This record gives sequence, C-alpha cells and structure tokens, in this order.
Amino acid sequence: MIHAIYFLVIAAAMLLISRVLPGFQVEGWAPAFIAAIVLGGVNLVVKPFLFVITLPLTILTLGLFLFVLNAICLWLTALLVPGFRVDGFFTTLLASIALAAVSLLWRMVTTKDEPVRRS
Repeated sequence: MIHAIYFLVIAAAMLLISRVLPGFQVEGWAPAFIAAIVLGGVNLVVKPFLFVITLPLTILTLGLFLFVLNAICLWLTALLVPGFRVDGFFTTLLASIALAAVSLLWRMVTTKDEPVRRS
C-alpha cells in the first residue's frame, strides 16, 4: 500500500512540475501514474548498469554526475510512456532534481528512526 501512495505522490509531483516547468508535459493522472511506475522500473533496472559504467565520471565529479544519470532515467521514461514528454536536456535535469527532492522528502517522512542502542 505504501508503494502505491509513493507512486501517487511522484505522479502528483510530475503533474505539478508540468505546470511550472516549460517543456515538461504530462497529459493527465493516468500517464503521470504510469510514468511514475515506469520511472521506478528504469531506476531499478537501468540505473545500476549506468552507474557502474559511469563510475569513473561520477567519482571525478564528486557525485554530481548522478544528477545526469537521474535525468537520463527520466528521459528514458519519457520515451516509453505515451502522454509524458520532456523537451531538452536542462528541462529533464531540472525535473529530475525536483523529483529527487520529492522522493527524498517522502523517505524522510515515511522512514522510522530507530533509537540508538547503547550497550
């Protein structure tokens, strides 16, 4: 259940981003929800492979290249989902940063802090 709510939150963020960021277009809730699920799949399957291939560049840029990897995953999602379109690299980069921030906030809200055990 928590995963479905997460995908709804990401879909809502995509719809909000589409209203704010020119070049980022989502045609409704259904394409947004499908894009959120596909983005999760792309992040699960493709991103680790890209991470390993680009590891030297990621180290050289002190991790900043990971933002580009997120943008590539978002671009691949736009290629796969009808009704979801991203125009231009910088639009994709800004949208991926915004979605990463929403995902970070989601994890902060839903993750329980375990008390530190002292022995």
